[in-house]
Parts: sequence; C-alpha cells; structure tokens
Amino acid sequence: MASRLGLIAGNGKFPFLVLDAARAKGYEVVVAAIREEADPAIENRGAVAVHWLSLGELSKLIETFKAAGVSEAIMAGQVKHKQIFSAIKPDWKLAKLLLSLTTRNTDSLIGAVAKVLADEGIHLQSSTSLLEPMMAPAGVLTQRAPDDQEETNITYGRAVAHHVARFDIGQTVVIAEAACVAIEAMEGTDEAILRAGKLMQSLHGEASTLSRSLTVIKVAKPNQDMRFDVPVVGIHTIEVMTKAGASCLALDADKCLMLDRQKVIEAADRAGIAIVAEVAAHAGKIG
Repeated sequence: MASRLGLIAGNGKFPFLVLDAARAKGYEVVVAAIREEADPAIENRGAVAVHWLSLGELSKLIETFKAAGVSEAIMAGQVKHKQIFSAIKPDWKLAKLLLSLTTRNTDSLIGAVAKVLADEGIHLQSSTSLLEPMMAPAGVLTQRAPDDQEETNITYGRAVAHHVARFDIGQTVVIAEAACVAIEAMEGTDEAILRAGKLMQSLHGEASTLSRSLTVIKVAKPNQDMRFDVPVVGIHTIEVMTKAGASCLALDADKCLMLDRQKVIEAADRAGIAIVAEVAAHAGKIG
C-alpha cells in the first residue's frame, strides 16, 4: 500500500504543486481543504479524498487525518493573516490553543497548531520538501541586473526586512532611494506593494527627492520554519509590481519559492524588472 500524505490546502497554486509532486512520488494524498481559502479545482487533482474544513475546525482536521490513516502532512497555500485573526470561528480545541498564546502572530499560532498535530501523531513536513527545484537559486535571474540605485535599495531593504521579519510582522518591504515606503503587515505582500505604488503616484507633480521607481525585497524569517509561511512569489507578483511601478525584486536564495519560475522570469524580462536572489546573512545595521 502506498504511503499516505495529508495536505492542508490554502489558496493559490502552491497546494496544487505539492499535490502533483506527492502523487508523482507515489503518495496517496488526503486533502484537508480550507473552505475560506482553497480553490475548488483541488477536487479534480487526483487526491484519494478531499475534505472541506473551515479555518477554525482544528478538531475536525485531526479527526479527518486520523480516520484516513495520515501521520505525515504538509501545509501549503496562503491563509490570509486577517482571516486567521478575525474571520475564524474556533472550535473548542483551537479556542483553548488561542487562549494559551502569549503573542498573536502567525508563527506562534501555526507553530502551536503544529505542536497540537504532533501531539496527536500527525507530523508536519517542510512545505517545500517536494518542491526543492522551485526554490529561488542565488544570483541574477533576469536579463537585467539591478542598477546601482536598486543595489543600494536592496542593501538597505534587506536589513530592514530581516529586522521586521524577526518579529513576524511581515516578510516584504518596498524601498525607494534607500527610504522605506511600505512594510508588509497583516494585509499581505500584494497590498503592501500596491500601497507603496499609490503613495509614490500621489507625489506625481509634486517636488520630491524620491525616485518613483520602487524596489521590492521579500525575505525569509531569520529562523524560518519551512513547514509553514514560506515566502512565495509568482507571476501575479510581477503583475502587481508592474502596476505599482516597481522595477526590482530581491529574494532570499533557497528560502523563497518561485511558482512557475521560468514564466515569472519571462514576465519580469518583458516588464524590465530585475530579479536577484542572495543567500541570507544575519540582519545588518540599518543606515
């Protein structure tokens, strides 16, 4: 009998990629699809079973996996931070867990969920364990390398982003001429980039010392738990950057997942956007 793997599916393409990769390696995949987030098309991807659960149904998740004989699972796909902290109706097990938290950030919540699952005999694997070829490699990935101003933005922005990421606030910052225009928080990466674009566009026609060109830096946390909340970029990231007037994207090599990497690079080349990935060092001094 083939090994069984549980897949906790959020939104986007990430769960589909994990499901396809797991099936290619011979796993029977049991999907726990988050009702508020997952794409209904997950029903038709070859899983042995798809169970729809609301975000707060931790007890049902455990019961579902146990009944299916699942002892190893992967969490893949975004769950919007504002959903986690505002829209869920927790069952008794999740409510008890929430009351036990000293901080209400994503790491503390999902880390606590992972511990509860482990206590029940269900162990979360790295969300990228089946997708290593899709991790951003080190180096300049596009035809165009960052120019001098973008390099300055990257150096400053990486220091800011790594300091912010330590507190699990967000993983993305947007920089213009070594000035921080936007920091990602609960709204998510796309909204942070668009917010920066709107702010720069609002300066149109006004005297400003800032270039309108934006650099986006997306990093992993200093002690990134690869089981969940791994940085992800895709074609939509490039579309959002283009809309916001961003010209450069910097990533952490081997820590950021690039969905449809070749298509992302081709889209960036068409838009004149430079993409570079660097191996993360400890956060440096800001300024």
